Amino acid sequence: MGNVLAAGNPMPTPTVSGLGAMPTPPSSVGGAAPQSPATNGGDDLPNPGTFEDLHKKVKELMPMCFDGCKLMINKGLTNHFQVGHQINLSADKEKSGYHFSATYVGDKQLSQSESFPVMLGDIDNNGNLQAQFIHQLTERIRTKALIQTQKNVVSVAQFDGEYKGPSYTATVTTANPDIINESGIVVGQYLQSITKRLALGTQMLYQYGQGQEMAEVSLTAKYSGDNWIATGAFSPATIHLSYFHKGQSNVSVGVEFESRMGETATTLGYQVDVPQANLTFRGSLDTNWRVAAVMEKKLQPIPFTFLLSGVLDHNKSKFLAGFGLMIG
Repeated sequence: MGNVLAAGNPMPTPTVSGLGAMPTPPSSVGGAAPQSPATNGGDDLPNPGTFEDLHKKVKELMPMCFDGCKLMINKGLTNHFQVGHQINLSADKEKSGYHFSATYVGDKQLSQSESFPVMLGDIDNNGNLQAQFIHQLTERIRTKALIQTQKNVVSVAQFDGEYKGPSYTATVTTANPDIINESGIVVGQYLQSITKRLALGTQMLYQYGQGQEMAEVSLTAKYSGDNWIATGAFSPATIHLSYFHKGQSNVSVGVEFESRMGETATTLGYQVDVPQANLTFRGSLDTNWRVAAVMEKKLQPIPFTFLLSGVLDHNKSKFLAGFGLMIG
């Protein structure tokens, strides 16, 4: 699952954005990516997937914008090991810097697109580290571990255990467990297919520490049509709705509504693929009058990808532009 520290209305706890969002191993490394198989084991009802993937289709449409210059170089050293370098130059000093990443994919192959274990690491020029470990213990049991350090101190430690049944998925997550100071977060999730198209689930978050305790229960529903998916998650503090629609073969659109602690935003996103030109365009517009877009152009036959990014914030009268090059 993603970053549980951002869920609900937690007590004062270091919240780190982007945890669990590290890039998945590219197909060039052993042809493997840590995807979740949806086996039904002979049951009429399919596996509904995981909570982490409920809004994934819509999230993938949203452009990942940047400003300034970006250079990314990826190199596969073996069939199982790949390294990457990323240099960011921006007017904002906090966004500028160098990142080194490494990805290892093991030789336990479950299918043509899945091999385990998977290890990912990323470190920047300030010594801040993100590391992720994923392993498929059995056909139905998967484990994850995420560690993040800031200024040589472990800021986030998260451990997941996931069980995939024929028509359901159950997950238990613990984040920042501290036995000495008696603090931490525990999350339990369960998602069940009711019909071939409808899945219902629940999540319970329990946080303790600093002499306080908090518990929150949320409910979720997912309905899958022939070419669309509607998802909703509800809790006392948050509402999260999304709708994904696959239009023509090269066009996808989606809309996302989020309300958390009094702050509400709706975002419309779309993606257009032009295979003839090796071009992908993603754009978004939200209710804060923020317009964003990213264009990716593959410069075949050489393994280069050219990136153009733009963000226009009407409320702040601010425009940011960036261009980048990805090699490998």
